[in-house]
Amino acid sequence: MKLVVSLVAALASTSAFAATPAAAPASKGDPKAGESIVNQVCAACHSVDGNSVIPANPKIAGLNAEYINKQLTEFKSGARQNPIMAGMVAGLSPQDMLNVSAYFAAQQPKPDTSKDQQQALLGQKIYRGGVQGTGVPACASCHGPQGNGVPVQFPRLAGQHADYTYVQLNAFRLGERSNDAAKMMRTIAAKMSDADMKAVASYIQGLR
Repeated sequence: MKLVVSLVAALASTSAFAATPAAAPASKGDPKAGESIVNQVCAACHSVDGNSVIPANPKIAGLNAEYINKQLTEFKSGARQNPIMAGMVAGLSPQDMLNVSAYFAAQQPKPDTSKDQQQALLGQKIYRGGVQGTGVPACASCHGPQGNGVPVQFPRLAGQHADYTYVQLNAFRLGERSNDAAKMMRTIAAKMSDADMKAVASYIQGLR
């Protein structure tokens, strides 16, 4: 009996039988720590609550934290090109970016309205049903019927400035923005006309 116990103890101490250590939890952002960074670095362009009032600057309140962190990380690495944002994130550590992401994700997005209702009606058809004959899928299939997005994978769009959305779609179409997974947005935008993009952007601004 003692021999059996000794053998079991010996086997348990080997790498093959030893318990696998628990994986370290993924690092989380601290919204409170992120708030001080936002006040110093981000608020001038995106507002303290992430609801930018400048059409060229995106509203980021309520965006998924993982998505925000991905964009910040890729601005810093150069995977997403933007000289202004590259400068903003240059002094941020990975934990700083997690903290900022957690802060903005916790903010309440404010709804907006479309400025051109006729254009928005066309955009609604594209958003919900795609563009027949050109292979443009419905935006809702990835970003959701109400534009809330899918955490981690697809960002929230509802209420986003039309000017910003159009610029991003066009950047995907031209290949100037290339940090989309599997070239998904580049492939879709390449099939969209300028009118399609402006219509969708107009509809998204009023989506809620």
